[in-house]
Amino acid sequence: MPLSEHEQRQLEQIEQALYREDPKFGRLVRSSDPRVHYKRKLVQGLIGVVVGAGALAAGVVTHRTYLMAAGAAILLLSLVWSAVSWRRHLARVRPARRRPRSAAHGRNAGPGRPRPGRRARLMERMEERWRRRQEGDRRF
Repeated sequence: MPLSEHEQRQLEQIEQALYREDPKFGRLVRSSDPRVHYKRKLVQGLIGVVVGAGALAAGVVTHRTYLMAAGAAILLLSLVWSAVSWRRHLARVRPARRRPRSAAHGRNAGPGRPRPGRRARLMERMEERWRRRQEGDRRF
């Protein structure tokens, strides 16, 4: 469950007070923060994109295929690195909201509701079979 805005502000104030009182501990805590690592990876990926684009452009201008290939590889790998880091960062910052379970699932769901995934339907069938088995109904 995410924190409310008030709780987030209180937490930030506590962190800032802690950093002022013990800067060495503050640096240690900040370096272990996953958000810092994701942002650092994102910046590294963007630098790689710039370097790869530069190498690719230089290879095109000088007609050096090895430079074009190296630039394209660096560019592609850096883009993938940046995209993965950005998605992980967003997943940490904004966790996926879970819908409350309702009685309407699968085919019984309303037209505006998305159907649950394949694995969720399997689990629902297994739970239904288990419930029937516990009630004494052997048909399944």
